[in-house]
Amino acid sequence: MLQFSVIRKLRNRLHVKVSGHRFTEAEAAYIEDILLSHEAISQVTFYTRTCQIAISHNGNESAVRDAVLALRNLDLTQAVELREYSPRLVNKKYREMMIQRTAVYLGKKAVLPAPIAAAWTWFDGLKFIGTAIKTLWQRKLTVEVLDGVAIGASLLMKDYPTAGAVMYLLGIGDILEEWTHRKSVLNLAQSMSLNVDKVWVLVDDVEISKSVNEIVEGDQVIIRQGEVIPLDGVVIDGVVLVNESSMTGEPEAVRRDKDTSVYAGTVVEDGKAIIEVRSTSKTSRYEKIVNLIEESEQMKSGMEQQAYRMADKLVPISFIGAGLTYLLTRNTLKALSFVMVDFSCALKLSIPLAVLSAMQEASKRGITVKGGKFLEQIAAADMIVFDKTGTLTKAEPEFEEIIAFNGQDPDEMLKLAACLEEHFPHSMAKAVVRAAKDHHLPHKEMHSDVEYIVAHGIASKVGRYRARIGSAHFIFDDEKTKIPENEKEKFENLPNTSSHLYLAIGGTLAAVICIKDPVREEAKQVVDDLHALGIKKVVMMTGDSRRNAERVAAEIGIDEVYAEVLPEDKASYVKKAKEEGYTVMMVGDGINDSPAISEAHVGIAMNEGAPIAQKIANVTISSDHLQALVDLRRISLALMKRIKANYNGIVGFNGALVGAGVVGVLPAANAAWLHNLFTLGVGLESMTPLLKEEQKTIKATDDHTIDVVAESVSA
Repeated sequence: MLQFSVIRKLRNRLHVKVSGHRFTEAEAAYIEDILLSHEAISQVTFYTRTCQIAISHNGNESAVRDAVLALRNLDLTQAVELREYSPRLVNKKYREMMIQRTAVYLGKKAVLPAPIAAAWTWFDGLKFIGTAIKTLWQRKLTVEVLDGVAIGASLLMKDYPTAGAVMYLLGIGDILEEWTHRKSVLNLAQSMSLNVDKVWVLVDDVEISKSVNEIVEGDQVIIRQGEVIPLDGVVIDGVVLVNESSMTGEPEAVRRDKDTSVYAGTVVEDGKAIIEVRSTSKTSRYEKIVNLIEESEQMKSGMEQQAYRMADKLVPISFIGAGLTYLLTRNTLKALSFVMVDFSCALKLSIPLAVLSAMQEASKRGITVKGGKFLEQIAAADMIVFDKTGTLTKAEPEFEEIIAFNGQDPDEMLKLAACLEEHFPHSMAKAVVRAAKDHHLPHKEMHSDVEYIVAHGIASKVGRYRARIGSAHFIFDDEKTKIPENEKEKFENLPNTSSHLYLAIGGTLAAVICIKDPVREEAKQVVDDLHALGIKKVVMMTGDSRRNAERVAAEIGIDEVYAEVLPEDKASYVKKAKEEGYTVMMVGDGINDSPAISEAHVGIAMNEGAPIAQKIANVTISSDHLQALVDLRRISLALMKRIKANYNGIVGFNGALVGAGVVGVLPAANAAWLHNLFTLGVGLESMTPLLKEEQKTIKATDDHTIDVVAESVSA
């Protein structure tokens, strides 16, 4: 049992100190997860250095009791060892580096005699000077040369405090920059990693649904179009086209047939196969994803890349300014003002930090952005294209009724429909499966092999008869299904307030399943907000009937609506809009949305969407609320505003320092101090929230940037 005491108890926050045990990071993470499992608790931070836990809750006394009981009943043996790439371990590593560097710097100033401190400063400074000489030898004039000259000049003038301060702040900047890069990589890798709970396993020629955690080597797992491959394995039957971009970076799907290997985390674009599981370990796969991203430039925004290029371009200007100042004044100290004040340092630090802060802020609202460049494109977007079902309408459509035809029993038809639909991840399919369960209609496999036809439906056999379920286009146009002669009037009078799934057996209509597809309550406000935030055109495209589509569009204020479209129609529309000069965001959740999501400047996949849509998308939204799209747009716009403000502030302030040094008002050493303190300040300000007002956020996040700073201070 943990021993703890309450240090502070506020209305919505509880501060606890735990004693009697030295906690590992794995145990701290386990305790945070256990406490966060209580609905009343919104945020938990365990400070392992001080053994203190900060718990934010909804203010109810029951929340405090839940937290205390959870702590008393903890079993630390259940804590799982963290992997090398755990965000918590990464935070700890860089936090310790910053604390150690600061302690050494302050300790050297306070304890060491002046001669020893000077020798130490020379020793550290020679590394920077050596790097500068090596860079010049390679005929490059970069920021490293500027840093080396500034430090070398301070050492030659015996201004050891300035040289030491410059090196300390450069070191802190390097740590923050590396930390920023590492966390961005981990956030992106986490969004690309596996999120598979259930798989279909072939046991004695029968498909059985199993938890992925129950799978062992040798099991035969069925993989189908649109699904994420859950484990490494070898194809033993069937042929599939697999999108392996999460592993190789190559977007083109590759053919995998008998005796070829497939890998966890890749996506089946077409076909069906049975794989024999060869490995249940996911760690190596995650590491490969991390390595792939680290070699890629996709997470950097154009603004970041521009900042790095601009930083190096400003170096020659600094040297030219220093040279001209010396020629005109013959004053070395005034000339050094140009060298001591480095415009590029603040640019290279503040812009990546601003991008990371924006990605973290989005994450706290349930939005995973897979790279900084997508935030830039979201800010520039002037068109947004929506799918309807599960996006503008609720993610969980509701079963309304089933209307049987051709003398069929409604319950039997609902059982058959659920049996077919349970194999495929779509919101309307899930509604059918839930309906069978709610009507207490358990079903065993009543059919032979099933085939999913994108944007159309499902084809299979029941006994010797063809069974088809899907859209009107699929059932009547493609399959030429007949409506029983004596039931045409019944068919003409189907309810017009719902979406319809058509079930045909043996080429004759057997049933129509009516699905309520209610519009999300927030949809109209979200469309209005997007218009207000500069989106010129809001478009809805759906495979549903024109009647239903126009009803939804009129209700929420859509600018353009296209109904009864195929996946290739959506992708073609997005491509045409791009050619016309629009910057396009595409929002969807289904397999049929994937081509358009891939084609858009920014593809966005909604919560509970098909795995292939979430894998291909540049942004995934785990929040089941469209307000997240408005937040995303506002965060992106605020990020661009911050970057521009940082740039103007850096140029203006550093320009003023250079001017003050040239005219002799400010010594070069003081200008260097002010420059570096300003750089650090801009970096810290870049990490503050972009959206100032308080809004409800998703509590599940591994990012603790502010908590990291708090722990460093408390230490």
